[in-house]
Amino acid sequence: MFKYLLRRCLEAIPTVLLVLTVVFFAMRILPGDPAIAALGDFAGPEQIERFREQMGLNVPLWQQYVSFIVNTVQGDFGRSMANNVPISALLMRNLPYTLQLTVAATAIAILIGIPTGILSAVKRNKSIDYVARVFALLGFSVPDFYLGSLLLIAFGLGLGLFPIMGGGGPDIGSTLHHLFLPALTLGLIQAAFITRLTRSAVLEMLRRDYVRTARSKGLAERIVLYKHVMRNALIPVVTGLGIYILTTLSGSITIELVFSRPGIGQLMIGGISSRDYTMVQATLVIFSLFVVVVNLVVDLLYALIDPRIRNSN
Repeated sequence: MFKYLLRRCLEAIPTVLLVLTVVFFAMRILPGDPAIAALGDFAGPEQIERFREQMGLNVPLWQQYVSFIVNTVQGDFGRSMANNVPISALLMRNLPYTLQLTVAATAIAILIGIPTGILSAVKRNKSIDYVARVFALLGFSVPDFYLGSLLLIAFGLGLGLFPIMGGGGPDIGSTLHHLFLPALTLGLIQAAFITRLTRSAVLEMLRRDYVRTARSKGLAERIVLYKHVMRNALIPVVTGLGIYILTTLSGSITIELVFSRPGIGQLMIGGISSRDYTMVQATLVIFSLFVVVVNLVVDLLYALIDPRIRNSN
């Protein structure tokens, strides 16, 4: 298992380098001068030149690229063009809120989606199956910002049960109190996807010959379901879950705006609004690294679920 883990981590290095390269050059081909965007159209030539020198924009592009790669690997994303604050400090302050939201939403999706999908497959064409399918359909149909607004109005403004903005205080109780509605919003939508995926995977496994053989041996239905069906059905479920976690990350930007919650999404939107190139660049790097990490975790889960995968690589 350790060799498999090491090999996957080494294989991820070129991907990370490619991601950093794409982000760097994508920001450089955008129209407009970052110095003029930061200082305004009425800035004088001396101010612009001083700013470009301060931000390292006056050196050749290849030197900017090398510095960007080296500094990023060291965790240094430079300084914000808008307020000259170290971006790493802003990321360290806001990143935990985005991670909390993503992890909590994924946990809610797993706790709701997988059991509901299993129950729907086992009770196919019965009342519980119809309810689960309607739930999945609604989850696919309702946008996250709309569901978040409904929950905010109902439980925040209407009943006053949850706060309507902020990320919570230093204690765990306040953090969970502020986290519940945003996480529930993304979790329910993600749970609808997991429910549908789990149902399809379980139904497919229930038709396999080895399941019929296990039943013919007199094994209890519970053992057949969890030992023979779910172990094999988890592979497509984990694949879909990994994909939807990335969707949840992008959805967290909208939810952070709806609930006025701090996070990486807020930094990105603020950087775009103020044309803060370095801030947008840093947040794009973080979101891109999320993709690499999630894909790596999915590969490792494959190996844990089915040892044949790590033995065949």
